[in-house]
Amino acid sequence: CEGFSVLRRGRSALDAVEAAVRALEDNPAFNAGHGATLNIDGEVELDAFIMDGRTLACGAVSSVKNIANPVSLARAVMEKTSHVMLTGRGGNLFAESIGVGSVPSDSLVSDHERTEWSKMNNYDTEVLKDFNSKWAHDTVGAVAVDSAGNVACATSTGGIRNKMVGSVVNKAVGDMQTT
Repeated sequence: CEGFSVLRRGRSALDAVEAAVRALEDNPAFNAGHGATLNIDGEVELDAFIMDGRTLACGAVSSVKNIANPVSLARAVMEKTSHVMLTGRGGNLFAESIGVGSVPSDSLVSDHERTEWSKMNNYDTEVLKDFNSKWAHDTVGAVAVDSAGNVACATSTGGIRNKMVGSVVNKAVGDMQTT
């Protein structure tokens, strides 16, 4: 695991959770980063959250587009701004201002997700409501404790398939409320 190898090298819990979640975002099997679900318009919008238990500082992004690793952008929000969360265009403008490269939208969409989105896009609202209430949505996350006893956590998700454009995933907000 990426996070564990970071800890074995003596790095912080914060570095470990970021590395672990980045690895999950890079794996198209998960609904985060590459392979994330598509919104109702067929676009990838991503949410991520990170918290440093040592300082209780946290950062988050929501509804950002064209960002392969939103957890790293969330960390930058925490470390480089006085804000806790940036959303949509504001998150993307911040990413650009600090040199976080954007990726083409299609590079984040897996063949599997494109097929699933097409199927879901043909269902009526009640079927979607039933689907969204019964199935897990694959938010990824990590928690780590480093050698100094410091704790950190991070999450990342593409949210619910066919969500409304610009919607903030409840899980991302819930994580902020419970930490």
